[in-house]
Amino acid sequence: MRRILQYLLRKPVLWATKKFSSRPQRDRIFKSLDKIYADILENPGKKGIEIKFEEARNRFIIFSDQHKGARDGADDFMMAEPNYLAALEHYNNAGFYFISLGDSEELWENSLTKVKKHNVATFELEKQFAERNAFAKVVGNHDLYWGNDPFAWWQLKNLYGKEVKVYEGLVLSAIVNERPLSVFCTHGHQGDAQSDGNWFSKFFVARIWAPLQAYLRINSNTVAYNNETKTLHNEIMYEWSSLQKETILITGHTHQPVFESLTHIERLYKQFQAAEIAGDREKVASLYAEIKKREREFTAVSVDYQVMLPSYFNSGCCCFMDGDITGIEIEDGFIRLIKWTKKNGVPERVVLEESVLTELGVRLV
Repeated sequence: MRRILQYLLRKPVLWATKKFSSRPQRDRIFKSLDKIYADILENPGKKGIEIKFEEARNRFIIFSDQHKGARDGADDFMMAEPNYLAALEHYNNAGFYFISLGDSEELWENSLTKVKKHNVATFELEKQFAERNAFAKVVGNHDLYWGNDPFAWWQLKNLYGKEVKVYEGLVLSAIVNERPLSVFCTHGHQGDAQSDGNWFSKFFVARIWAPLQAYLRINSNTVAYNNETKTLHNEIMYEWSSLQKETILITGHTHQPVFESLTHIERLYKQFQAAEIAGDREKVASLYAEIKKREREFTAVSVDYQVMLPSYFNSGCCCFMDGDITGIEIEDGFIRLIKWTKKNGVPERVVLEESVLTELGVRLV
């Protein structure tokens, strides 16, 4: 039966996906981000919360796009679980506040019952943050269930042992070097015609459209798997963030880490040019080799990468095929892009990039 339906419906499904979830649209994304950001600051508690923090004292870890599945062939999280568990244990013991920035559960391809059954250990560790009142859960496009099902609150309470509200975003606010700094965190699917419409469209996608695609096993190329769309998405998110005053934007969604508005390849190019100017031949050779290895992973480089404001960050994901996970830390006056990877079979934290918040605030002006 599935094969017959695949034959009959493949073209209509792919056509509809392309039409209703087309290339990211600047105006739609800007309007959606403007609304969420304003709602959080003007009416905190409904769509999101504002958390005031001291840059030298409070600690936050931001992970997104775990896509916890059902331990089958389509489970992208399965390989990354050991690194994720080690990371959560580390951050909980160190007193971090955990922000889960959307697509934590893969509820397009799986029922919540299956995801709960096969991810007991991860939910138990996340629960420890909730017990400390140090947990915020943001909705993404693959776990829209949390934002539209009338019984979601009950399921969350069963998972975490207490009421956990799911938000569209949150804002971390601080005074850094006598200047205000806002860190706006949201999943990043805003403006997607499929996943960011009215209540009915969200319900339709979460409860009918996504299960249909999963049953038919038709891959519709979401932004996480389309390099061209990733690039455009990053450009639009950067544009929006660069227009905000004393604000940085942190999203997920694309599974592509971004630090200070630059992808990994853009940072390599920038470092390569600096090494050439400094006449550091050894570093030039090393960076050239790394660039050649990484170039195939990226389809484009921003023409403005040398002069971009450090206003946009992306946490990457917790479901890379090699089992690595990436995230954003804010700790002890620093903001960092980190990776957890296995070294000799043991999960280990690696700092990929870091900046001092006081210096970052000055560079935003």
